[in-house]
Amino acid sequence: MTLSPLERAVFVLHEVFGFGHPEIAGMLGRTPAAVRQLAARARRHVHARRPRHRTEPDVHAQVTERFAAAALGGDLRALLEVLAPDVTLWTDGGGKGPATRLRPVHGRDRVAALFVSVAATLPDGGLDIRYRRVAGDPCALVFSGDSPLAVVVVDLTPDGDRIAGIYSVTNPDKLTGIRRT
Repeated sequence: MTLSPLERAVFVLHEVFGFGHPEIAGMLGRTPAAVRQLAARARRHVHARRPRHRTEPDVHAQVTERFAAAALGGDLRALLEVLAPDVTLWTDGGGKGPATRLRPVHGRDRVAALFVSVAATLPDGGLDIRYRRVAGDPCALVFSGDSPLAVVVVDLTPDGDRIAGIYSVTNPDKLTGIRRT
């Protein structure tokens, strides 16, 4: 099951992290009414298990892993290869986590440059990535020691070989329930 980028963002923020629709609206630059509509549509897709487009789970996992390795390694060339030209990044650092942005970042060059700059500020070694499923697709959980640093979910292009949307939560207040196991 695959949701649109905005449906996925709303679903993850509401169902996984427990944010209210008005709060999500502020994060995504949408109205609360639009977020409620996106949430209802996402829930219908999840419950009906109707994919918007099909990506093989193994392919999605491989793309997610390639992205995580490139992003954490600050590998600009590898990031440019895995990101779609019109990729959009939504972040929620709450002013406390890395890559704190109030507005989405659009475009492969800008998104890749942001991840490279964040990677340069991360501690050397000690980062661990765990992969789990969120809304049926893989997500990357990044830990520094035993503390969660980020939860990242990617949405792929219809052909499944590049990333069309990235949702990153780095606000430590919102990651308190995340465990390594």
